[in-house]
Amino acid sequence: MMTVELLYPEIANLYGELGNIEYLQRSVPACDVRRTGLEDRPAFLDGGVDLVYMGSMTERAQSVAAARLAPFREEIRRAVEEGQAFLITGNAMELFGTGIDDTDGTHVDGLGLFPFHTTRDMLGRYNSLYLGKYGDTDIVGYKSQFTQSFPDGPIPPLFETVRGPGMNRQTGPEGIRYKNFMATYLLGPLLVLNPPFLVHLVESLTGNTPFPAFEQAAMAAYWARVAEYSNPRRGFTY
Repeated sequence: MMTVELLYPEIANLYGELGNIEYLQRSVPACDVRRTGLEDRPAFLDGGVDLVYMGSMTERAQSVAAARLAPFREEIRRAVEEGQAFLITGNAMELFGTGIDDTDGTHVDGLGLFPFHTTRDMLGRYNSLYLGKYGDTDIVGYKSQFTQSFPDGPIPPLFETVRGPGMNRQTGPEGIRYKNFMATYLLGPLLVLNPPFLVHLVESLTGNTPFPAFEQAAMAAYWARVAEYSNPRRGFTY
């Protein structure tokens, strides 16, 4: 049995990220999903959870999520250090840095688990495709951001960028991979778009190799995107 905890699914599903967990359940039938609401204590803090997942949210929801997580800061830090697995996508990653500064003067405190800060400009949205590497595995995805994050110290990246922006538009490394903590600005159907990454993830958590749901169609779509995004004539930022 594989146990996944969804953090704050009532707000952390801006780009349909819960579809990742549905796809994971279809690929790993023995998968138990626990939903932790805004008023609940995160279950992983007391053990028994294989993977903690949280997806993208609105800027107002970020403030709410940050306030709910703050009382558990040191427990979360300890869980990360002890090897608890996390997959954090989209702007949820920003909650684990030192904070978010908006051009309107507002500030949201982060958990301070990793040395990076985030700037937000609600008049400066950009969208981009993404092509990167997770080891030898190609990664494809999308970004849609008002924000950029800037390292204030060494941060081991999750993906090495081939095309597209990294944590900001001036840098290549993308996301965070520290012990079993993984975070990325890639949003929406990350696991659906990248069945090989799903296989790596499940193997690392359970030691078993899953068969991605709808494998033939999913892999055909994956390789089509890899080929499209590798084409130098393909526009990336829009």
